[in-house]
Amino acid sequence: MPESLALPTDPDALLTAKQVSSLTQLDEQTLANMRWRKTGPKYLKFGEGRSAPVRYRRRDVLAWFETSVVAA
Repeated sequence: MPESLALPTDPDALLTAKQVSSLTQLDEQTLANMRWRKTGPKYLKFGEGRSAPVRYRRRDVLAWFETSVVAA
């Protein structure tokens, strides 16, 4: 069973990939692939290289989510 994470509600809060995964129900590896392809939500990267920490602003994740809605 997936672990429940407390998610901040502040729109400027910085979320980890794990928190974004919980919020969007997308796997962390899917988010990493989206970063590589530049197709996912905007993110901040603190440093150089593959191991540099990545954070997402909550507002950017929610905005990306809204632009991903497809009308039927």
